[in-house]
Amino acid sequence: MTAGRTLDDAAVTAIADELARAETDRATVPLLTARHPGMTVEDAYAVQNMWRRRGIEAGRRPVGRKIGLTSKVMQAATGITEPDYGAIFADMVIENGAVIDHARFSNVRVEVELAFVLREGLTGPRATVFDVLRATEYVVPALEILSSRIEMPGRTIVDTISDNAAMGAMVHGGRPVAPDAVDLRWVAALLHRNEAVEESGVAAAVLGHPAAGVAWLANKLAQHGDALEPGEIVLAGSFTRPVWIEPGDTVLADYRELGTVSCRFV
Repeated sequence: MTAGRTLDDAAVTAIADELARAETDRATVPLLTARHPGMTVEDAYAVQNMWRRRGIEAGRRPVGRKIGLTSKVMQAATGITEPDYGAIFADMVIENGAVIDHARFSNVRVEVELAFVLREGLTGPRATVFDVLRATEYVVPALEILSSRIEMPGRTIVDTISDNAAMGAMVHGGRPVAPDAVDLRWVAALLHRNEAVEESGVAAAVLGHPAAGVAWLANKLAQHGDALEPGEIVLAGSFTRPVWIEPGDTVLADYRELGTVSCRFV
């Protein structure tokens, strides 16, 4: 068994398949940590990797990764001192202004992020912010739609990682920019829900620089024998708190000179 793991491969596969069914059925499952008290972060990433593999076997096309828990506030809330990551499939990428079926997701929330689109691959374990900026073709505004297939009360980081870091989908829009065209630390956004500003933030809240999240991801993936590939999309982490979304809500993030991203849930 791999170092840091407490679950055998059969248990990991069973959990991954359970989460895949929950996604298909638009349902939630009981807390994993309540049913597997000794489950570790490495177990959780093993579950996520198996879930991703099952998706690829079913014909889903991987197009990138997301990073979560990049802010100090969210890390404190989950009791962990580093971010986490999840997978993005092509069917999770949604165009600006889309009308989205709210029932497609569970426990729906939205966050404000920047997405990095890579021209070159990135391999850890010593990737830096400068490596990320050199490898990036452009950066574009994005909304992340969070969807939790595991019940929310009592959820831990192990539950979240197993659940593909709560990735539901992403909406991209606004004005793509080269990574050196603006000071990415100072990219700011206002998040509107139904015409009212619910959240605001500055991208430096992501580990001091949003590219630092991408560097962290490349280095973390190296620990799992993986790397970022040319052309991949990386959601670099939220710089606002998540906002809960109900059917009928319209969401718009205003990034000022980088434009707007919006969607409506029905």
